[in-house]
Amino acid sequence: MIVFITGASAGFGAAMARIFVQNGHQVLIAGRRADRLQALAAELGDAALPVVLDVTDRASITSVLAGLPEAWRQIDVLINNAGLALGTTPAQESSLEDWDTMIATNVSGLVAMTRAILPDMVKRGSGTVINIGSVAGDTPYPGGNVYGATKAFVEQFTLNLRADLVGTGVRATNLAPGLCGGTEFSNVRMKGNDEAAAKVYEGTTPLTADDIANTAYWIATLPAHININRIEMMPTCQGYGPLNIKRTL
Repeated sequence: MIVFITGASAGFGAAMARIFVQNGHQVLIAGRRADRLQALAAELGDAALPVVLDVTDRASITSVLAGLPEAWRQIDVLINNAGLALGTTPAQESSLEDWDTMIATNVSGLVAMTRAILPDMVKRGSGTVINIGSVAGDTPYPGGNVYGATKAFVEQFTLNLRADLVGTGVRATNLAPGLCGGTEFSNVRMKGNDEAAAKVYEGTTPLTADDIANTAYWIATLPAHININRIEMMPTCQGYGPLNIKRTL
């Protein structure tokens, strides 16, 4: 099986690359940071092929796919993992540039990757698309604004893929994690404020990148007649709270 993972230079992507390679599969590890991809490829050996790719640049996607060696072209699993959150401020205080970046990566990049690879899967009658969503796509919270909206798009896009792909043999899943530590996610969201990022996980036992990777592997290796539409994962220390109410005392 050949697996294409975007955002593979760290976090969920690197963890997923490891588990697929460890279980005998070939993995295309894609991302923007060539040095990190090379380091991961050196760790994983010949079963991993690094490709420098920016999902927000359609020319980059076209060029990478056209340049793949023949033995790597039949992509069986696409994992749209590249994504990010920027900022936690209320909408009226948030940066429009940050919003544009999240939409370009989490929505437009994911759509472009899917559209580039999906036709060959349909033609062969097999394949799996795993989109990395978030609990934020279903449950709003203060400061989630555009990040949550992009993940809501991922949820609806995945379900609409399911509607379009019925009978084709191609599967689609939205894998939606909650609180997950040990990655760059919060450091990126807090724009390098490591102290603020650390506070997100203070006193918790969050999910890990390996938890997400193991789940993605399970989804991808189920019998071909089974489609997992959506998985929402949370650590046991996280749950649902009351609606946000501003009280005047």
